[in-house]
Amino acid sequence: MTLDRFAPAIFVLLWSTGWVVAKYAALHSEPFTFLGIRFGLSALAFFGLCRVLKARWPDRATVMRAIYSGFFLHGFYLAGLWWAIANGVPAGISGIIAALQPLLTAMAAPFLIGERLQPTQKFGLLLGFFGIAIAVSPKLFDPASASLVHAAVPLAINLAAMASVTYGTIYQKKHLQTGDLKTIATLQYVGALVVTVPLALTFERLHFDGTPEAIGALIWSVFGLSMGGIGLLLYLIRRGQVSRAASLIYLMPPTVAIEAFIAFGEPLTVPLVIGTIVVVTGVYLSNRKSARMAEA
Repeated sequence: MTLDRFAPAIFVLLWSTGWVVAKYAALHSEPFTFLGIRFGLSALAFFGLCRVLKARWPDRATVMRAIYSGFFLHGFYLAGLWWAIANGVPAGISGIIAALQPLLTAMAAPFLIGERLQPTQKFGLLLGFFGIAIAVSPKLFDPASASLVHAAVPLAINLAAMASVTYGTIYQKKHLQTGDLKTIATLQYVGALVVTVPLALTFERLHFDGTPEAIGALIWSVFGLSMGGIGLLLYLIRRGQVSRAASLIYLMPPTVAIEAFIAFGEPLTVPLVIGTIVVVTGVYLSNRKSARMAEA
């Protein structure tokens, strides 16, 4: 299928813009508040799409599974990630933590869903992680990293967020292999709201300044990320191996670096270029076996 061929590249391009959007959004809104608005609008947008296309809604058991998966795939993951960065975890360190997700997914998948990886795929996943480490290595020596010793709680939250999206991805693969993806996505954002709204009401002042920059970031977050990016991620999880979909996360930091160079003039360093080559090689190796099996 044509979508199968181009979906991974489109997903990487869409999802990577989330880091750029977050940079703008942080100047105009508190994290839980912004995410609450984003998830609410995303749920409404998907619901409208379901009505227009007359999508079939799942049974009660599947409804509950979809809402439950949304707790982890969207709610706890993004809430934890945004809060950790807002409270002192450098973006480079957070990127390394995010890069651990495919490894954790690959290690957990055989036990939870019986998905076995070939040796080449395992090597590709490890290679991708080392590529990420090379790409962000200059940030490890940044003076801001010295404050990490005082950021144990934010680091722990960041790690918990990574574990959350890993669990959500595997749960999606195991329990939501049937049903209309549009209705499932709608229900997952309802689950995400159950997480973020209480957090915003409890810990924030519900600040959102409503400037054109804030509105633009919100519009792209809803339609580009929540509908486009997540829709493609759910499609990839259903069509291929869960570890194969997770391995695409390796391409995010290098892609974000290129976007930051274009948007903000941030330099492309030698370690970043070398790391990108290593990452692409790792992703190719981790995907190659699955692609051959799909073509057979």
